[in-house]
Amino acid sequence: MRSNANRKHPMQTQPIQALSPRHVKTEEALRLGVESGWYAIKVSGTFVSGPHGSEADCSRKIDEINPPPVKKKR
Repeated sequence: MRSNANRKHPMQTQPIQALSPRHVKTEEALRLGVESGWYAIKVSGTFVSGPHGSEADCSRKIDEINPPPVKKKR
């Protein structure tokens, strides 16, 4: 007999992990085998996007990937 436990919520989504901009300088970039620049990273340190030419460009990409929550009008 199959369980109906997931029937009410068949598509459960994972919470969106916060991303932050991080600058990788030349020395670290050489060690990691990536280009120097700005990267969008997860809290775990995983690179998600980049390199970007500036922190502002990186922040715009973060907003595209993970848009800020829409505030509800009261």
